[in-house]
Amino acid sequence: MISNIGIIGAGSWGTALAKVLGEKGLNVSLWVFEKEIVDNINKKHFNPLYLSKAKLPSSIKATNKISEALVEKEVVLSVVPSRFVRNVFESASSFLDKKTILVSATKGIELKTNKLMSEVLAEVLPNHPAKNRVYLSGPSFADEVAKGLPTSIVVAGIDGLVREKVQNLLKTEKFLVFTNEDIVGVEISGAVKNVIAIASGMSDGLGFGHNTRAAIITRGLYEIIKIGKAMGANPLTFVGLSGIGDLILTCTADMSRNHRVGRRLGQGEKLEKILSEMKMVAEGVSTSKAVYELTKKYKISVPICEAVYKMLYEELKPIDAVKWLCSLPIKDELRSILK
Repeated sequence: MISNIGIIGAGSWGTALAKVLGEKGLNVSLWVFEKEIVDNINKKHFNPLYLSKAKLPSSIKATNKISEALVEKEVVLSVVPSRFVRNVFESASSFLDKKTILVSATKGIELKTNKLMSEVLAEVLPNHPAKNRVYLSGPSFADEVAKGLPTSIVVAGIDGLVREKVQNLLKTEKFLVFTNEDIVGVEISGAVKNVIAIASGMSDGLGFGHNTRAAIITRGLYEIIKIGKAMGANPLTFVGLSGIGDLILTCTADMSRNHRVGRRLGQGEKLEKILSEMKMVAEGVSTSKAVYELTKKYKISVPICEAVYKMLYEELKPIDAVKWLCSLPIKDELRSILK
């Protein structure tokens, strides 16, 4: 019976997952960077910066020492932004036991290397068995999870027994956990959907309607499948929770950070101003650059992703991006993925 859990990262998602596990009576060590958050969680049982209205169980103990969240833990959840994963686990690798199951809950692609989190962790944790690493994704706003609203997610890994252990660890009456073997597909879905969400938000910011949004989601899914297929993913993964499920959520809800970035861009605001006013990370901004470079590597045409990249990094105006997308030649709808 798993009872001792470590969580690396106390943002909204890390805090929500800690609450889920803490409410199951498990001992949770939550690594936090800011000392004031540690004191608040341990003494007042809430996180003042993220999900501040959520009452946290007393079984959650926050710490500034990453070793305390890793040593003698049966399962560790990694819940840090993609740009920090390499540095965090390079410094923490000596504290992670080979037998510990590592659950990566980060959705993104490393910017400088264009690598998935599974590839980054394989590099920085050479002594940790790949079978003991799984990857969590799916449509899951942290605020709703913390409120106990019904949510379904998926965990992907190469070892069926490990997947089942994580499934049983996380699932509750309202937090449903499915399993999948396709690590690449689950990770690609979780990363690229944030780029499509920026496009969807931009459309809303320009005042376009539901027709436009539906087209962006559908054609965006097509682009995600093309990228995933080129990288060896199972195309069926993308019709699941980590694919279309997470894409719909992120492209339609105001709670989506990436959607908000896109909407404000569509309303004429500058990216620098938008990002400076955000407390949490919008992964789609950096991911769009990594996706753009990956699609050049694999020689894939993904116009929506390309338009988002050019809006973010080459100052293409949203309305001009729309004109460009609508001027492209129209081919058979599912041509590339049915080959």
